[in-house]
Amino acid sequence: MGLTNNDIFKKLRVAHKLRDHDIVEICKLVDFKVSKSELGAFFRKEDHPKYMECGDQILRNFLNGLIVHLRGPMPPKKP
Repeated sequence: MGLTNNDIFKKLRVAHKLRDHDIVEICKLVDFKVSKSELGAFFRKEDHPKYMECGDQILRNFLNGLIVHLRGPMPPKKP
């Protein structure tokens, strides 16, 4: 069946020992706003009434923010 975006997000959260506040701050690094309540909906079980699927855009922005968080911002290109 494969992994869903929610599964990938959960695994990254656990692997990097991130809390909701950390994830919100990481998303801010790439000018993407996400609330703690949205994050809670992503990390719920699929049969929970408040479960929400994590879209590609949310996961992509989190991954880009995680890169900036771990490596630092990209240096400016020389002309």
